[in-house]
Amino acid sequence: MRPLAASAAALALAACAVGPDYQHPTPEPTAAGAFVSGGGAAFSPAEPQGDWWRLFDSPSLDALVAEALAANKDIAVAAANLQQVRAQLRETRAQRLPSTSVSAAAQRARQQSLATGDFDETSLYSAGLDASYEVDFFGRVSRSIEAARADRDAAQAAVDVTRIAVAAETARAFADACAFNARIAVARRSLDLQQQTFDLTRRQLEAGRGTGLDTARAAALLETTRASLPPLEAQRDGALFRLAVLTGKPPAEAPREARACQTIPQVASVIPTGDGAGLLQRRPDVRQAERRLAAATARIGVATTSLYPQVTLGGSIGTSAVRAGDLGDDFTFSVGPLISWSFPNLFAAKARVAQAGAAADAALASFEQANLVALQETETALTSYARELDRRAALRRAAEQSGRAAQLARLRFDAGADSFLSVLDAERTRADLDAQLAASDAQVTTNQIAVFKALGGGW
Repeated sequence: MRPLAASAAALALAACAVGPDYQHPTPEPTAAGAFVSGGGAAFSPAEPQGDWWRLFDSPSLDALVAEALAANKDIAVAAANLQQVRAQLRETRAQRLPSTSVSAAAQRARQQSLATGDFDETSLYSAGLDASYEVDFFGRVSRSIEAARADRDAAQAAVDVTRIAVAAETARAFADACAFNARIAVARRSLDLQQQTFDLTRRQLEAGRGTGLDTARAAALLETTRASLPPLEAQRDGALFRLAVLTGKPPAEAPREARACQTIPQVASVIPTGDGAGLLQRRPDVRQAERRLAAATARIGVATTSLYPQVTLGGSIGTSAVRAGDLGDDFTFSVGPLISWSFPNLFAAKARVAQAGAAADAALASFEQANLVALQETETALTSYARELDRRAALRRAAEQSGRAAQLARLRFDAGADSFLSVLDAERTRADLDAQLAASDAQVTTNQIAVFKALGGGW
């Protein structure tokens, strides 16, 4: 009994998965702390919410994002890829089950007898069942399942990446449409004021109190402002077309609520940011890179199993007879292990292990890069948003002063204390600052959306 016990003990020790066991990488301590750019009054350390677009308090935006998440074609592609990977996981798990095959045959043969020279015809019927089962001594099947499971998780993370991008782009397209409509409205108000100025100079010229130079200057300023409208309208239409495609519709079916919107949606409250540790757990692209690393690590074990024998338990049962009705009278069977080992080609097996190790090294570098990119994108988005708030505040003060300057210039001109050139310069400055302020309002919303996208969406 001792040799048998020793063999059983050896098999028990061998029944383990070879290759490295996966360990989740730990981020650098400095990456897990507070954000460098998140200490201003515009931010709070609270964890961001998943449906961040609701912070804009816009029912139209909420409806459009919900529609995009349900109908966007990029999300549909990512979801189909996930279903494919899930099916591959089920196929890999099936390797734990025995494989079976059933066969049946009927033959009619004509043979010549060597003794008599006559030809005899015979029939032969047979049926059989074969079964085989791989004994996973060295973990080839378990490591394959481990890799397939990590692939499934990476595909799920890819779906989340796409959903975050679609939600952000939908919000951006809607905000752009509203912003361009607002800028068009500002330009038209400036156009109305400049039209009034031009009409005044023309009446004065007709009355003999003005000059042709003043009229030409007023006309030039009027047409310059008029020329700014077509590009804004084209950009507004482009945003509407983007929004239609994001929601799974052709451009001709752009949403009407976005076409009529003139109020730029903005988050009035402070933005919750969390910290670096929460970000790296929340970002699906980081999770996707980590799952790919786990899959690559498991495949090292799959490749390593080729250095060891593969043991398969097999069995078969069959019956044969010269008449179909006699099938089942007699049976034959066989049971036994099959051991295969590519011993003469160990160099190729070792090369496959080296390839799997290099792929894991590349996956680790990709994971580390994903961490760095996530932190960099977030810090950039936070500082861009904070600085744009400062810029908009300065533009508001400048726009207020330019409006006051334009009024004073008109009063001084009416009183004969100043030339008409001062009026034109003041109105040109006011129109330019109004346009800059409207553009800054749009940029604030764009930067807010960039912050939420960088923070990961909380899926």
